Amino acid sequence: MKRTLVVMLKEPRAGRVKTRLGRDIGMVPAAWWFRHQVHRLLRRLTDPRWEMLLAVAPDRAGLLSRVWPAHLARIPQGHGDLGARMARALRHPPRGPVCVIGGDIPGITRSQIAEAFAALGSHDAVLGPAPDGGYWLIGLRRARVLPPSLFESVRWSSEHALSDTISTLPDHRIALITTLRDVDTAADLK
Repeated sequence: MKRTLVVMLKEPRAGRVKTRLGRDIGMVPAAWWFRHQVHRLLRRLTDPRWEMLLAVAPDRAGLLSRVWPAHLARIPQGHGDLGARMARALRHPPRGPVCVIGGDIPGITRSQIAEAFAALGSHDAVLGPAPDGGYWLIGLRRARVLPPSLFESVRWSSEHALSDTISTLPDHRIALITTLRDVDTAADLK
């Protein structure tokens, strides 16, 4: 089964990406940081063990953007909250295990992505927790249809996001892997 790593990205425009970070360091530096962070991340995570797919926003601009590497396939994130957009990304690949990450986690390595896919060999879902109560990765084996309640009532950007997401996966064997920090504020850059 083909493995797919989906990286969810926003076009790195000042005032439209990393706005909480932008309130601390300025919107232009925050967009600059995100653009360069994503380029490092994409180079670091390229691996023949999985296909990389970019889920981009805004939809039309992201699909046509020259910012992201041209050789990587892209899909639009579409409308809705983060849960609706992640569910769309999880459903997109035709079959096989899929993991979804964001572009704002500097500590991700290929070995952690491999760990997530390995966990899907014996689990239905995998999550990579973040210290703030959220998570940096979600993956599904996709041997079953995604539950209709997936991401329903998740309190995004809160200390409850991980536990709320786990509660939307009833009867799923869930693995937790390495805890990593994402960058939301200037304090996270340290």
